[in-house]
Amino acid sequence: MSCRGLFITGTDTGIGKTYVAAGIVRLLRAQGVRVGAYKPTASGSEPGSVGPVWGDVERLHSALGGEFPREAICPQCWHAAVAPPVAARFEGKRIDAALLRRGADWWRERVDLLVVEGAGGLLSPLAETETVADLAVDLGFPLLIVARLSLGTINHTLLTIEAAQARHLTVAGILLNQASPPDSADRSQETNAAELARRTAVPILGVLPYSPGTGLPEGLGLLKIDLVGLVAVRS
Repeated sequence: MSCRGLFITGTDTGIGKTYVAAGIVRLLRAQGVRVGAYKPTASGSEPGSVGPVWGDVERLHSALGGEFPREAICPQCWHAAVAPPVAARFEGKRIDAALLRRGADWWRERVDLLVVEGAGGLLSPLAETETVADLAVDLGFPLLIVARLSLGTINHTLLTIEAAQARHLTVAGILLNQASPPDSADRSQETNAAELARRTAVPILGVLPYSPGTGLPEGLGLLKIDLVGLVAVRS
């Protein structure tokens, strides 16, 4: 058996990919969908009560109701907050490129829909000779691009779309996320969505307002996105 999936990538790091991924997982679970969450590798640990933890993994684990082991959600974790292959080198190790794919295969017979969250942007290093895009191509899931709602996002988003389409990846949609508190001096926050819609045929699924919480993103449920339909998008 196989499962459908959605690959969440971003135009940058720290723009709320995990925030969006966890929110989508929660919404799908609320709809009765058997959903899994997979982050192939993560870097940047934090001190925990009984040892180091990885914030992204913890948020995805919580969104899944704690029903799946953290090692299945993210089988390769590294301590330094740098690109995963660099962080692995700091520890005298290397990213296991085959495990990046086997980790996704673990989920295929256990869930009906798999939400995959990349590390960094689409061309960010994922292994010594691979980028996030290489894994996305192999998994074959449509992409959801999370873009920062700020000045510069038009360039970053269009470049991400161009890189995806050059690799024959299907881009199902764009979510603009206000990852930082609103800035009244940044008028682009009012116009980014419309300007992007003028310059790409990829659907703009909505704008998520800033929310300091780590649970279900405020506004994601209100956007009324057909998440199950989204994963069925094909080029």
